[in-house]
Amino acid sequence: MDTLRYHLHLAKEDFKFAAAHFTLFPDGRAELLHGHNYRVEVELGGEELGECGLLFDLGAAKSAIRATCAELDERTLIPTASDRVAVGQEGENLEIRFDGRSYRFPVEDVVLLPLENISIELLATYLWNALAPAFRGTPVSRLVVAVSESAGQCCRYVAPLESDTAVP
Repeated sequence: MDTLRYHLHLAKEDFKFAAAHFTLFPDGRAELLHGHNYRVEVELGGEELGECGLLFDLGAAKSAIRATCAELDERTLIPTASDRVAVGQEGENLEIRFDGRSYRFPVEDVVLLPLENISIELLATYLWNALAPAFRGTPVSRLVVAVSESAGQCCRYVAPLESDTAVP
C-alpha cells in the first residue's frame, strides 16, 4: 500500500513526442525501422507539502516535461549501449548498422541514447533520469514516468528521488 499522502498526476495533451526506432530482441532479431507517437505521463509523490502548500510548482514541472519531450520529438532514436548496433559519422551524416542493415541519417535527425535498446521500458527509465534533477531537493520524494507507444501499451518507471538511479 502506498504511504505517500500527495500524488500529482500530469498527463497533458502536449506531453508527447513522435520518433522512429527499432527494437532489438534477445534472439538476435530486430524490428524494422518504424515510428510511434509516444505519450508521457508523470506522477510526483510526497509526504509533506512545501512552501505555499505546494508539493511542487506545476508550471516548472510541465516546462521540464515539455523540454524533455522536445529533445526527442521528430527524431530517430538510436541505442548506443548495444554491442549489436554500430554508429559511425561521416561529415554531417550518421551511419547506423545492425545485422546487415545500414541506415544513413543527417546528424540533426538522430538522438543517440545511452541505452541498450529503444524500448518503452528503457525510454521510461531514460525520461525518469532526465526529469529527476528538476525535483530533487523539493518535497517530491517519488517520481513516476510512464511512456505509451500506442493505446493500451505503456510502461511506468517508479523510483524514489533519493536513489541515484542510472539508466540501465
